[in-house]
Amino acid sequence: MAKKQGIKIIAENRRAFHDYEILERFEAGIVLTGTEVKSLRQGRSNLSDSYAAIMNNEAYIIGWHISPYEQGNRYNPDPARSRKLLLHRREIDRLDGQTRSQGLTLVPLKLYFKDSRVKVELGLARGKKLHDKRESAAERSAEKQIRRVLREGRRG
Repeated sequence: MAKKQGIKIIAENRRAFHDYEILERFEAGIVLTGTEVKSLRQGRSNLSDSYAAIMNNEAYIIGWHISPYEQGNRYNPDPARSRKLLLHRREIDRLDGQTRSQGLTLVPLKLYFKDSRVKVELGLARGKKLHDKRESAAERSAEKQIRRVLREGRRG
């Protein structure tokens, strides 16, 4: 019987939490080539400027850069090509409706290995305005200050 390996995070898109308000999260598989998976095992991936879109009733991740595998020679695909996401039909239809009608965006949040398969965590997100970003930064600094005061209170 196969032993479960668990989850190993490859990359995170921290900027997404700064630029977007995440409303809902989804897990999706990705169609990749062998050399892309080998490159991901080396941790050579960049999610920062990527997003997901529904085209022709299929989900794709666009702008995700996977550096070419050094020993891959002619089998290395284009590093910034669009890659197909594996979602159920109902999920694709629902996401398509929400992105079209409510003006939401699909943003990749996390990339990880789950039992030797590459998965991506997508977030259904609404873009933050400048004042929202300032507000969330102020909340973070206030929480940080409260933690600091509590920590100093325990010492003294």
